[in-house]
Amino acid sequence: MSSQPLFHAVVQIDRRSAQVLQFDTEQVRSQKLEAHSHPTRQHGSAVRSEHEYFAEVCDALAGIGEVLITGSHAAMADFQRYVQKHRPALVARIAGYEPVDHPSDNQLVAMARKYFVRYDRMNGTPTPT
Repeated sequence: MSSQPLFHAVVQIDRRSAQVLQFDTEQVRSQKLEAHSHPTRQHGSAVRSEHEYFAEVCDALAGIGEVLITGSHAAMADFQRYVQKHRPALVARIAGYEPVDHPSDNQLVAMARKYFVRYDRMNGTPTPT
């Protein structure tokens, strides 16, 4: 991603990849993250791989004020558990979790912009421009 993070982001997450879209009223920055598998016989390697992947997603959200997480129920639940246990500081910046089924980047940003307008109004916070 380029220099300074934008105020909002939406993440489309599944067990194999995550699309992080940072946006404001004029621009969108996109970042794709891929899960890495570590084929070993060692117990827990799948959990370790998932944790590394979720850690990369969390790192990509550094400095972003509000984040909307989207994806399947299962992927979002796994990510939410990881964040609550391993990245509790991020919990307050996650505005919500919305199940979606493979929208385009443009559809995802449009949905997130609408979500944040409603979310910000509900919290009495003006949406930064």
